[in-house]
Amino acid sequence: MTADRDSANAVERALRRLEQTEPEIRAWVRVDADGARAAARRAPDGPLHGMPFGVKDIIDVAGLPTECGSVLRRGRTATGDAWLVDRLRRAGAVPLGKTVTTEFAYFQPGPTRNPHNPSHTPGGSSSGSAAAVAAGVVPLALGSQTAGSLTRPASFCGAAGYVAPVGAWSTQGFTGLSPSLDAPGLLTAGVADLAAVIEAVDGTTAEVPDSVRVLVWEGTELADIDPAMLDALRRTGRALRSGGADHRDGQGGPEDLPPVVGTRELADAHAVVMAYEAARTLAAEAEHPEALSGHLNELLERGRQTSDDAYRAALSTARTARASVLHLLTRVDAILGPAAPGPAPHGLNSTGTPVLSRPWQLLGLPAVTVPGHRDPHGMPLGLQLVGHPDRVGRLLGVARRVEEAVR
Repeated sequence: MTADRDSANAVERALRRLEQTEPEIRAWVRVDADGARAAARRAPDGPLHGMPFGVKDIIDVAGLPTECGSVLRRGRTATGDAWLVDRLRRAGAVPLGKTVTTEFAYFQPGPTRNPHNPSHTPGGSSSGSAAAVAAGVVPLALGSQTAGSLTRPASFCGAAGYVAPVGAWSTQGFTGLSPSLDAPGLLTAGVADLAAVIEAVDGTTAEVPDSVRVLVWEGTELADIDPAMLDALRRTGRALRSGGADHRDGQGGPEDLPPVVGTRELADAHAVVMAYEAARTLAAEAEHPEALSGHLNELLERGRQTSDDAYRAALSTARTARASVLHLLTRVDAILGPAAPGPAPHGLNSTGTPVLSRPWQLLGLPAVTVPGHRDPHGMPLGLQLVGHPDRVGRLLGVARRVEEAVR
């Protein structure tokens, strides 16, 4: 009885906080208060018992619509839970409702605003999930990543984020965009919460090391990195080094990115794969261009114009680079870099650029966004750790060390 009451209380606290924040933040597309209360009463006594969570609205929850931020999916109700939702329910967690996504998890923004300054974007496409966590409504929200769809909003909103290795977690029940790139993910307030949820989902346990080996990558060849972000990255590198970490400089140090790994080439190859596969994944929706945004129509047209040979060449680039980077990640624990070029941009008509995540998503690698830094105006700055897909526990442990260095 006590456990049931605690679960019910957690849901009621989330609903009260949602009522306070939603008029300004607009993170939710549908709140299932009655369903959450009922689920809380029957939640199993698992490791996440009673934890309310938000679900990005490309992910199925039985009995709720999955509308993908598009009029083309309006009212389409899921008949079952997505794999990840089912795993969380089995662990005792309770879905509170569906969070805002950009249109088909691409670039067209929804109504969500950044909790730290509502005149700034929360990022995308997991915009509602990141904002809901950052606003303190739920301790956990589900997202996904195809380019920078989770890492970027985590950084902009000051949340911790986890992107699973491509293929490690099932995308059953997800409306995808690019099968070679799509990956489920999580957003929480901090790295410890991420680790607890990941352990509940697949049994992976965080391995906090006595010392860490990181390669610091500044990403300046891909984007103009805000001085505050560069300062945050460099200060974190120095803090790790002073704490006993084996800190290597990704701009020419002994553990530099191998010559075969050009991040610009990888970002370009990612764009080719994403466009080619999206044009085929959303071929039925493309028959209604008047119902799609200009952003999405442009992507689908680019994908239709991409030749099979160009697509195969991009996949070949990914395979070669993946082998090289995986070898590097046997010598270092993680690559540490900026999760976004800077703080969340002002304005709500754009979600920012995903370019700093494109190379690593092409390679199918796990990534953890570590929050904690702020720019001079108080806006969050997140760092990303990219690790080996077979060493997620180690990656989570390194993320704990980085989070400590940020404080």
